[in-house]
Amino acid sequence: MNTAIKQLSADDVEPFKQLLLLFEEVFEMKDHQIPDDTYLQQLLDNEGFLVLVALDGDDVVAGLTAHTIPSYYYTSSEMYLYDLAVKSEFQRKGIGTQLLEALKDYCREKGYKEFFVQADEADTHALEFYRSTGGTPEKVVHFYYPAGK
Repeated sequence: MNTAIKQLSADDVEPFKQLLLLFEEVFEMKDHQIPDDTYLQQLLDNEGFLVLVALDGDDVVAGLTAHTIPSYYYTSSEMYLYDLAVKSEFQRKGIGTQLLEALKDYCREKGYKEFFVQADEADTHALEFYRSTGGTPEKVVHFYYPAGK
């Protein structure tokens, strides 16, 4: 499989929308609304937000989003891998691993100490993937608080 990994910039709203549609499909999201182009462009222009995609030609076949978290424990930041998905027909071909390696490279270049990701215990596929790519699982409990509307 010959895919190219690309970091999206504010000029890449269309590939970002392709990635959001891919997330919607892979995560089986219902009634999802993609924000308007202006908002997406602002996100892509935010230095604390990273989007990496895997391209097969001009088609986005996988991607990830991540957020920079400044640390007060040391003079560096950490990265929180928020979402990672690969189109079903492209899974198990090393593309997810390529994306993680690109994220590791990005973190190294920025001098970030680490990146982390959470995965639901019920999502055995994700747990297997993160273990097989060198991730170290930690036992934590995630709490959710609705904040509005």
